[in-house]
Parts: sequence; structure tokens; C-alpha cells
Amino acid sequence: MTEPLTFHYDVDGENFTSAGQASVQVKKVLRRLGLDPETIRRVSIAMYEGEINMVIHAGGGSADVRIYEDGIEIILADTGPGIADIDQAMQEGFSTAPDNIRSLGFGAGMGLPNMKRYTDSMQIDSTVGVGTTITMRVNL
Repeated sequence: MTEPLTFHYDVDGENFTSAGQASVQVKKVLRRLGLDPETIRRVSIAMYEGEINMVIHAGGGSADVRIYEDGIEIILADTGPGIADIDQAMQEGFSTAPDNIRSLGFGAGMGLPNMKRYTDSMQIDSTVGVGTTITMRVNL
């Protein structure tokens, strides 16, 4: 079995303008590998939503991407406040983003639902006061 291609990115929690840089870099890699545009779109959307969530809610975090022959695994991890009620957070439109973030056009409550929508599997491990790790997979 071939070792996966692996990439690590730090997500700066202080800067909205840099949010999404990891997903842009992964998009470039996937294009160079010749993956189909729909797969690239799905991975990019899921990663971007996760990066924005880490900036809004957790003060940043990390994104690790592993590209296997049969799929792409994305692991987003932070040491933010954690998600108190994952079922509620998965509801479209539910948001705990403060008003100043919403005034910037973020925090509409579609991040987690979109991450699930554009991936083939998603697991959320979160502990209040400790942080959150989200593992997503897009099959090839």
C-alpha cells in the first residue's frame, strides 16, 4: 500500500483574511494531481467552512489532510471552547457567532451542515472547555 500524501496547515485565529488559505493550497494540490473538479469543490468547501469555524469560535487550530488512493481525509483540530450540543450545532441556521462576526457576513449557521453535506463521512469529537476535532472524508 502506498503511503498517503500528507499536508499540515496552521489556521490563524486572529485573521479573517487568511482564513481559507489551507483550503486554497489543498485545492491547488488536488488540481495538480488531476482529481475531478467536483471532488476538488467538495473538499474545498468542507475545508473552508471548517477553517472559518475555527477562526470564529476557537481562535484558530490546525488542518491536516491525507490523500489516499481511495479518498481524502481532512482532520480539523482546535483547542477552543468545544461544542456544547453537537446535534443543535448541526441544525442549519443555528449559530453561536457573535453579532460583530455576523456583521462581517460570517456565522450564518451553515458551516457544520455544509461540511457534512460535501463529505462522505464526518465525525465530530468535542469536549467543552477542551476543544474540537472534526474528521471528514471524501471518497475517490
